[in-house]
Amino acid sequence: MSAERNIRLENRASRLAHVVGRIGLSMSGAVCGTFVAAYMARVDINTFGYDGFVALMILAGIAGFYLGIDVPKKGAYRPGVAAGDFGFSVDPVELLSATGTFLAAIAALFAVYAIVFDDLSQRVWEFVVGSWWLFGVVMQIGAGATARLRLAGKAVG
Repeated sequence: MSAERNIRLENRASRLAHVVGRIGLSMSGAVCGTFVAAYMARVDINTFGYDGFVALMILAGIAGFYLGIDVPKKGAYRPGVAAGDFGFSVDPVELLSATGTFLAAIAALFAVYAIVFDDLSQRVWEFVVGSWWLFGVVMQIGAGATARLRLAGKAVG
């Protein structure tokens, strides 16, 4: 086999591994969305028990975890900055993605705890957890979409 063929096979295997990993992330998002939806369904409000609401929570988890966890990097190192600044900067897209992932994950963790241990929390906590989930996946989707648009913009011009 030639070296060029080996490189092509490695690239295909690498892309396949990346796709499988992203599918795994989206399944994790679906599981988290399912738990948060089940937790929200415990509130005696008809909207939260509706099948469409549950499906929406699951789809939001899939999209958020697929797009928002593995965002293309802008580049964190800036050479030639002033002494004492160590040359690092924070990419707002990465910060948005990380914050969104944290909020969505903590919401899912609270939901799982409440369901498994049959915790009867106050109604306000159910709305807080639902809000964390909503803000988290919206932040993930926004960060993932922004990073991909930025990358596409660089490729075009």
